[in-house]
Amino acid sequence: YGQIVRVRLIDAVGGDSTVIVKHVCPPTKRDHKYGWSGGVSHQRKLSSYENERNWYRGPSDRCSPLCRVPKLLAAESTLSNETRPDLLLVLEDLDAAGFDRRCQRPTDVQVQVCLKWLANYHATFLADAHEKNAQPVLVNAHGLWPVGTYWHLATRPDELNAMPAGPLKQAAPAIDSRLSQARFQTLVHGDAKLANFCFSSDDQVAAVDFQYVGGGCGMKDVAYFISSCFHEDECEHREQELLGLYFASLKDALEKSRVKGLSLSFADLEAEWRSLYPYAWADFYRFLSGWSPGHWKMHAYSQRMADLVVQELA
Repeated sequence: YGQIVRVRLIDAVGGDSTVIVKHVCPPTKRDHKYGWSGGVSHQRKLSSYENERNWYRGPSDRCSPLCRVPKLLAAESTLSNETRPDLLLVLEDLDAAGFDRRCQRPTDVQVQVCLKWLANYHATFLADAHEKNAQPVLVNAHGLWPVGTYWHLATRPDELNAMPAGPLKQAAPAIDSRLSQARFQTLVHGDAKLANFCFSSDDQVAAVDFQYVGGGCGMKDVAYFISSCFHEDECEHREQELLGLYFASLKDALEKSRVKGLSLSFADLEAEWRSLYPYAWADFYRFLSGWSPGHWKMHAYSQRMADLVVQELA
């Protein structure tokens, strides 16, 4: 749907710097390795690019160095033009800012800093739906998706139809509802896989790719991130360790940067989100079972999470 390039800028006095240019110009002929190239998929992608532009133009400014994101330098869009939709984002080059390392097999330290990034990010936008004067999640005011993540049920009707009949398919709406109606809501990154984190030499981290940012339960990001790092045995054995690290970081983040007007019980928040962790995992597993049966993430641990949720909903 376009390209992402690094561009060198040379100023009048001889200095130079680099920026990242994300240029979206949808193809006239669409293709997808799993066959998902229909009209629904196309429109979802177009909406995701506008969503990312809206994110960088507004809420991204609230991200502190503890949940570092690239700075927006310029943005132009004609995606609403059906004859030739087009979008251009000019972003800070995170490599030039020191975040020039990527990893496929993370160290424990890299996993920890990513979970801390997620905790600080979620704390920044946290809202308690039961709190009378709670600050709302910044969705409507900035034109973001009310529900984040690229596998959100309402945006994946084709994949749902492709699922084999069974308890998980029947439970899909209830799983989605349980997550969407959580008392504690935040902005989720929506595609928080390991590949979207950029590391520095001293193990600091920043995140990119905000096409699917939107409202939701923070467990969606946590479950998806863990699924991108580990195979089934490690997911099983390290579940409590990793969740414990995330919640300790979330508590610390909330204590250090208490949002004005937000008064919540962290015990209630942790209890609710821990209970929704299997739901977040089952929700993604539901998507995979229709989108790419046999995907490497459809392992025994994922099946156990899905079975647990289906039994609880029965």
